[in-house]
Amino acid sequence: MNAPLIEAEARATPVLVASSLSKRFPVGRPRLFARARRPLLHAVDRVSLAIGAGETVGLVGESGCGKTTLTRMLARLIDPTEGRILFGGEDLAAIPAARFARHPARAAIQMVFQDAEGSINPRFTAFEAIAAPLRRLRGLRGAALAASVERAAERCGLPKALLGRFPHQLSGGQKARVGIARAIATEPKLLILDEPTSALDVSVQVVILHLLAELRRALGMSYLFVSHDLNVVRLICDRVAVMYLGRIVEEGPAEAVFRSPAHPYTRALVDSIAIPGQKRAGARIRLTGDPQSPIDPDPEACRFHGRCPRGEALCGRAAPPEVSPAPGRRALCHFPLLEPA
Repeated sequence: MNAPLIEAEARATPVLVASSLSKRFPVGRPRLFARARRPLLHAVDRVSLAIGAGETVGLVGESGCGKTTLTRMLARLIDPTEGRILFGGEDLAAIPAARFARHPARAAIQMVFQDAEGSINPRFTAFEAIAAPLRRLRGLRGAALAASVERAAERCGLPKALLGRFPHQLSGGQKARVGIARAIATEPKLLILDEPTSALDVSVQVVILHLLAELRRALGMSYLFVSHDLNVVRLICDRVAVMYLGRIVEEGPAEAVFRSPAHPYTRALVDSIAIPGQKRAGARIRLTGDPQSPIDPDPEACRFHGRCPRGEALCGRAAPPEVSPAPGRRALCHFPLLEPA
């Protein structure tokens, strides 16, 4: 059997499956709504997403669309309001937060944060930052702990001489490596990367992206990669999920989605960037106006209604259906840019 086929079969086996996942936050002070229902901010609304073994899935969308809230739910840093998170045959969403802190999945799902410096305790040396999850989640001590820390640091290109330094003594790239080493130290199956290179210089971004690609190949991890840089997502991701106001409006193979978007919002995102060697057919879609409020949105209306150049009256009174323009692709739209297969 050839290597690409083996790789495709591995990715067909999901590592994590989120099903109808939602997160709602109460708005305002409780005493102001003593006699009325308190408004709710729908940060994530009925999102379903699967991540295959060894696969990198990109998650893109405007600021405030719910990407970070979704990733924090998948890592169980916050509890979902509704839905399921299947990992290793178990529903992580059903596990109480106190018990999940010591659950094996806590070590198997790790997160790399956008602000590498802010995510490291300033009183910790690089060694202590990498060692923290190994102590807490793996119970390592002494020589075994030191060996695991040094191995994780070496994998991330972090010299042993730097392990005794504090965050303020490290460069931006070195702090990023510490954050990645801390995340891979427990040998996770899934790594969630929330804008891991956005705060770095362009030259350092390239180095860190190469490091992440090498780690994925060497350790066989799956990635959920959150980014605003669509060219990076197109370059390193196998599939991409496009999020708008709490919902995934399009999903499919990264190259196919960027080459021929099905949802008008995806097309607007693609039209806003320059893709080398690609000519666009037809008029570009430019977004105008502001997104709808995520507070108590109309459940029977398309979230993109009012900004969509293809929208009609139907979009404001009926929830968009899920269409499949090609195998492995889906979009939520009444009037997709591509005809359903």
